[in-house]
Amino acid sequence: MTAEARKADFTVQGNPGDTVFLLCPQSEAASAWIEEHIPEDATYLGSAVAIEHRYIQDIIQGIQSDGLEVLPA
Repeated sequence: MTAEARKADFTVQGNPGDTVFLLCPQSEAASAWIEEHIPEDATYLGSAVAIEHRYIQDIIQGIQSDGLEVLPA
């Protein structure tokens, strides 16, 4: 992970064409955002949330609208 990614609130792992992306919280603010905005029955891989490709852009926009930073991993 780059130094820049460590400063971001979230990193996203995945590429165009992938069916699932991983939304990875990198800060306490990011973890709190997940608790508030992501359903309890979401699928987790460690601390990362598995997000279907059709939802990832809306979620990233919501995160950024709330003032948090998202970077690709």
